[in-house]
Amino acid sequence: MFDAYSKIKAAEGLAGFYKGFWISAFQIISGVFYVSTYEQVRHFLYRNDIRDSNIRALIAGGCASVVGQTVIVPFDVISQHLMVLGRASNGTSKSVYNTLNIQFEGRSKFQVTMDITREIYQRDGLRGYYRGYLASLSTYVPNSAMWWGFYQIYQDQLIKIVPDNVSHLLLQCVAGTLGGFTTTIITNPLDVCRARLQIQRLESFPRTFSILWHEEGMRIFTKGLSARLTQSAVFSFAIILGYETIKRFSVKDDYRHYVRW
Repeated sequence: MFDAYSKIKAAEGLAGFYKGFWISAFQIISGVFYVSTYEQVRHFLYRNDIRDSNIRALIAGGCASVVGQTVIVPFDVISQHLMVLGRASNGTSKSVYNTLNIQFEGRSKFQVTMDITREIYQRDGLRGYYRGYLASLSTYVPNSAMWWGFYQIYQDQLIKIVPDNVSHLLLQCVAGTLGGFTTTIITNPLDVCRARLQIQRLESFPRTFSILWHEEGMRIFTKGLSARLTQSAVFSFAIILGYETIKRFSVKDDYRHYVRW
């Protein structure tokens, strides 16, 4: 992670860390669908006599990811191209990841984004925006299902061993972070394959995995892991903090005395 950080900063400055930011910001939209689906599926399962909170979290997390990925994958594809566009090799200006042959020198980010969007459509049609969709589902559906499942497990265990005067919201944030760590370590190879498939426009998920295994071997399990763990820690803590806080404020007045902060 630190090696990548130093190279990006040296080549592009701080702006390099925010390539594709505005496109990635559309994840807010998918987040609304994601959380809504999660809550609805949990409620549906409860009404159908599935009382085990771990099972409900696991199933609801997987369903929510299917909906969320269906919304966000086109934006993710464009964002991935923006992030790596013009990345240099060996200190030269040669672009090694410009697979769409986009002219980006001296042009605004908006212009480049529109060119990428048009080029993807001209080459592959609407299907091009969902390149790697199955790979994304293969990565994020188990990721989401396990994250919510581990979150519930860690939360239950922490409640048993931590004194009652410790903030319940803090325990939930810690449980979410631990769940994120666990899930990221397990699914990291899938995420590496997904990113390579979308950026380099490879034929299939198995083919991508085969190429990566040939190039990286066992390093596929740790490639980019430190950066993903850092991202997972920040994301998990923030999501649980916002999610559980909103749930507390949404409780009806009659039940507010049951709420633990």
